Amino acid sequence: MASIHERDEAVKAAQNIEMVEVEDGYTLTNLPDESITQQFDIDQIPERDVTQEDLTASAKEDPTNWLMYGGGYQQQRYTSADVITPDNVDGLELEYLVQSGVSSSMEGVPIVVSGDPPVMYQTNGPNHMKAINARTGETLWSYTYANPQGLLLCCDANNRGAAVHGDKVYMTTLDSGIVALDRYTGEEEWYASTGDHEIGYSATWAPIVYDGQVITGSAGGEYGVSGFVAALDPESGDEMWKTNTTPAEEWAGDSQEHGAGTVWMTPTLDPDSGKIHAPVGNPGPDFDGTVRPGPNRFTIGTLTLDANDGSINWHYGESPHDVWDYDSSATKIRVNDMEMDGETRDVVLSPGKTAWEYTMDAENGQLLERSEETTQHINMWKMVPHTDEDRRVAFVPGAHGGNDWQPPSYSQETGLMYMNQNNAPHEIFWEEAQYEAGQTYWGGGLNDWPDVDAPEGWNGNLSAIVAVDPSTGERVWRDWISQETTSNYLWGGSITTSTGLMFTGTQNGNIVAYDGENGDRLWQFQLGAPICSSLSSWYDPGEGKQYVAVQVGGSGWLHGGRRGSTVAVFGLSE
Repeated sequence: MASIHERDEAVKAAQNIEMVEVEDGYTLTNLPDESITQQFDIDQIPERDVTQEDLTASAKEDPTNWLMYGGGYQQQRYTSADVITPDNVDGLELEYLVQSGVSSSMEGVPIVVSGDPPVMYQTNGPNHMKAINARTGETLWSYTYANPQGLLLCCDANNRGAAVHGDKVYMTTLDSGIVALDRYTGEEEWYASTGDHEIGYSATWAPIVYDGQVITGSAGGEYGVSGFVAALDPESGDEMWKTNTTPAEEWAGDSQEHGAGTVWMTPTLDPDSGKIHAPVGNPGPDFDGTVRPGPNRFTIGTLTLDANDGSINWHYGESPHDVWDYDSSATKIRVNDMEMDGETRDVVLSPGKTAWEYTMDAENGQLLERSEETTQHINMWKMVPHTDEDRRVAFVPGAHGGNDWQPPSYSQETGLMYMNQNNAPHEIFWEEAQYEAGQTYWGGGLNDWPDVDAPEGWNGNLSAIVAVDPSTGERVWRDWISQETTSNYLWGGSITTSTGLMFTGTQNGNIVAYDGENGDRLWQFQLGAPICSSLSSWYDPGEGKQYVAVQVGGSGWLHGGRRGSTVAVFGLSE
């Protein structure tokens, strides 16, 4: 009997796609001529449209759903499911493995819509999506998007997850677009482009849907594009508003035209205030600040917008006039009613590549607290002389952080924020660069560990899993991971539970449950390949079980580790 993948035309189309390394990046070849949907037993999918009320309650108020990338709009990555506890987590068992059939980037978060049965929507590179029975692991439909020729990708053919609303499921596409599918059948409803892929725009993050809008961002900062946040009509894909992140009035001369400032991870949203907190990346070119004098607003930090029209409220910059590629790309966390210094405040939490956590006033962006360092600081902010292309500066954290894109989590129980951090040294150097459409616009480059001279004082640890109290800045605990354990970097994110647990995956293939209070490892399971994704968790009342899901396989352009194609789902009964 033929395997499901041998009968799956969408899988076969994705398997044929090849990622080819080109100068300073990647492109895709052997692309399908048209998008392909393969249906199996789609009658298993309950026809219950996802409402705005469902989205607002997801994960934190309603543990039966994990409807978006961060669990809920505030991206705390927290579930109120309480079956799995510190006392019984050692009984957590592997329920099933889903083989996507496509060995590619596996950075996505499986989202789950409650029902009988619950349905999982899972994505991976290059723009492949599945609907899965979340109880059994059975594939119900598969879809592969037909990207055009000529893609320009800095880092990998990533996709980090889907969004749902009504009868649709949404996915960003590598050609800087969004595609909407009928979530019951997998059939394509509409496609909308948000940027010109031929000059370097692309899209890899999970969008969010809020109040009749699909909210998305921009990628391509290494190609000299100009970043934006945009909202599309969820029924048609028509643009509703678009906000540029490098406005001319904030930049010198015409440098904003290629000033980057892309928003290449999922924005955070607070439904109570209607504010979007967008993570903003590096200015362009990355390493040559001489062509872009000034602070280069609104790059490297948190940009807060009004969700109704995209108007800018405030910005906090973590590295003004940056020349170290210190993107503030990780998802922000919104926490309302946090106790700080005897006051109750609404705050935004940002984990920086700079290896600090920043706690900001959600109303005006004022910095309230900067944490103790989460990894080492060596040669921090040291400038590279713009006189000799052979000059090198080794620094920690390197250009991947600290905290690169990997999303943090926050626990309502412990009051702590959890971050997966990198600690490897990089060397940067300057090169003169002229902007040319469709070419990388770095203004320099970097040497990756171990091809660098390790700076004096480096402790040899490649990464660390860190807990910080955002109300005080105290680093509460830290679990170092040494270069002797693994040569891969720590890419994925974490989740928290109402019972005080924190789950994450490591680059040596373990999914780990930590005691969120003290960092004790309470349980782990070896999955055989690096975990470069972020997890999700939900409660299924029909089975009386809490589940934890994670995608398995290396990704990224820096020490991502070997590829994979697996979704692992664990469960524990009441």
